[in-house]
Order: sequence, then C-alpha cells, then structure tokens
Amino acid sequence: MTKYVLNSGGQRNNIPSAKRFFAEVVKDLGERPRILYCFFAQKREEWETKFAEYVANAPNLLPEGIQPVFELAFPEIFIEQVKKADTIFIHGGDDHLLLYWLKQFDTPNIWKDKVIAASSAGSHALAKHFWTCDWRKCMDGLGILPIKFLAHFESEYGKDDPRGPIDWKRAYDELKNFSDTTLPIHALKEGEYVVIEK
Repeated sequence: MTKYVLNSGGQRNNIPSAKRFFAEVVKDLGERPRILYCFFAQKREEWETKFAEYVANAPNLLPEGIQPVFELAFPEIFIEQVKKADTIFIHGGDDHLLLYWLKQFDTPNIWKDKVIAASSAGSHALAKHFWTCDWRKCMDGLGILPIKFLAHFESEYGKDDPRGPIDWKRAYDELKNFSDTTLPIHALKEGEYVVIEK
C-alpha cells in the first residue's frame, strides 16, 4: 500500500500546519527515515540551493527525535534513489516542468509501498485533473490518484499578478466541470493536506 500525503502549498506561512504535515509524512518510519527531496518542478540551477534550505529548516518542522537522512533527487538515478528512500517529497513549482520529468518514469510502480509527500504542483501531478494557479486553467495530471486537486485554494496566491486576483469560485467550478465530473475535488487551503492510501 502506497501512502500519499498531499498538501496545498504555502506551508512556510503556516508553521503549525507544516509540523502536522511532516509528522504525518514520517509517521511509523522510525527515527532515521530516508527522505528523497524531488525538486523537478524547479529550474535545474535551483535544486541544490532549495535542497540546502529545506534540509536546514527540517529540524524546525519534524517531530522531536526524528533525524532523517536526506538526499537530493536527480532524474538519471531517480529509480535507484527511490528504491533506497522511505519517502519521496515532490515539491511545488512549475506544473509543466514537473510533469515533463515524472512522465519519464513508471512512478506508481517504482515507489510502490513508499510514502509519497507532495506540495502544490506535486499534488497536482499525482491527480487525474487539476486547476493551476500559474496558468489559470484545468490540466491533466498523471492520474495516479482518482481525484481532482486545487492548490492554494482561497489564498492570496498571485495577488500581485497583472491578471488580477484569482476568482476562486470560478476556478473551483471550472475544475468541477472539467472532464470526469464524478471525481472528488480536493480544494485545499494553504497548510491543509489529505492522506490517500492506494
């Protein structure tokens, strides 16, 4: 059974929620879980910087006594890295970029029985369909989970965007009516997360 823990992003703005999320991610993995940080949604030149930042901040978010072994994911050795990891954390960023990389792998099989944590674009990628704040439209995810996902729901995400603030009701309605209308929608506010086992 693979455990998916999907959050909506914006956790740096909500530390108590971030702590609950990380506690769920590492639950039952022991004191030294192996965490693979995947920044495929970011520009390549930012991976090492992001990795260093997240590793440095981890002690502030993880439960007391948990001391993970962190590793930075790279596409050319991703399958081998996943095999060694207890949890794979797919961070947010550019939806198109993340889908480009993840489509190169048979993800549900290579990370079977692992804990998959995802944030924002990472959660989008795992869903069947999603509404993206960057492109302000519905898109297809990998379809690993039979759900629709809307990250950053009702937040101020993109408030300085020249297109103006996001109309969240319209976004929700567009996703609701997009493609398979029978799928459940997870429109989560920043800091919120959902656990799905599959």
